[in-house]
Amino acid sequence: MTDQSKETYRGDQEQDIRFGWFLPTAGDGRYVGVEPEREPTLDYMIRVAQTAEASGFEFVLIPTGGACLDAWVVGSAVMSHTRTLKPLVAVRPGLVAPVLAARMAAALDVLSEGRAMINVVTGSSVQDLEELGDPLAHAHDERYERASEYMEVMKRSWTGSQGMAVSEFRTGGSASAGEEGLFSGKYYQQTRPAATPQTVQQPHPPFYLGGSSPIAKRVAAEHAHTFLMWGEPHEWIREQIAEIEGIRDQLEQEKGERKPLRYGMRAQVLVRDTEEEAWAAAWETISKVSPELLAKAQESFAQTDATNQRRQNELRERSRADRFVAGPNLWTGLSQVRSGGAILIVGTAEQVADRLVEYAQLGVSTFILSGYPHLEEAEIFGRTALPLFHQKWSALQVAAT
Repeated sequence: MTDQSKETYRGDQEQDIRFGWFLPTAGDGRYVGVEPEREPTLDYMIRVAQTAEASGFEFVLIPTGGACLDAWVVGSAVMSHTRTLKPLVAVRPGLVAPVLAARMAAALDVLSEGRAMINVVTGSSVQDLEELGDPLAHAHDERYERASEYMEVMKRSWTGSQGMAVSEFRTGGSASAGEEGLFSGKYYQQTRPAATPQTVQQPHPPFYLGGSSPIAKRVAAEHAHTFLMWGEPHEWIREQIAEIEGIRDQLEQEKGERKPLRYGMRAQVLVRDTEEEAWAAAWETISKVSPELLAKAQESFAQTDATNQRRQNELRERSRADRFVAGPNLWTGLSQVRSGGAILIVGTAEQVADRLVEYAQLGVSTFILSGYPHLEEAEIFGRTALPLFHQKWSALQVAAT
């Protein structure tokens, strides 16, 4: 372990560590930056989901954006072909009415018997937001303000409803109960009680929210169950957690309560029998990227208004002279052509498990991982690194008692 891992953030209570995988709804393959070798067919999505479930993952992140199949449709499909795997589906504030989103999520929660999870995506790319007609496509902070209201309306729709409407002319529940669901804000006004199916999870399905800007962290502290970060070196993650803990302190002083919050991290993983094999496989992943695509990707990433993407850009450039090595077993080479959480934890099962334990010691309690191709890499990680992680983490917990 590194010295950086010695400072441990415990949070509000001892937390279990949860692992999620990623569904490649834009296609899949061994190489990044080229046409996918495998189309995102229903059969393939189900195979990846079932493999993730069998490999020990608790949930799957289903992405959103113009290059992806719709997250809600995919989530409904994989939910019906798995038993315990939870679909983490994306909701886009401003593009679907919040009460309708609450009804959709409640339906998914009911049909999956309590497995629905909601990923609140405020951005994606500016191009995608423009294509969708979002009036706040170029207004970063305002999108988070809107998202705050959006989640509040969704929560009130769930907690203030007494169930589905008994007919198209009458709402479910009493008027007094419905008053709790009313809301008036800058972006949304809810002037009458909303009937939604009662969720299996109480008080409602969990929200995930990501972002590295101050406003993103404040909104997460107010509404989210898990604040999601993209993989970064230990010191950067420690700083992010410290910043949001400071925001939580402020909110506690303002509102007199401290809401529980988990810290999640999105990263790539690549496990091989030897470290040499792992590094060779990492470089092979980007070996087919053309110089033209590299230049186009760099130009696109530079235009982002997302703070977390800017941090990924900075990390990549800082590590470029060291062949994109950003720390022990941490590689930023994928971020040359892949946006989002592109840092790769690369090495043997022992090394990858150690790096994840170090992040857990910093306070990360939820990991959302992926690898190319996602079908095979889910099985490899679940068979090799995941059992080692649980052994190491359990030993640390016993030693701490």
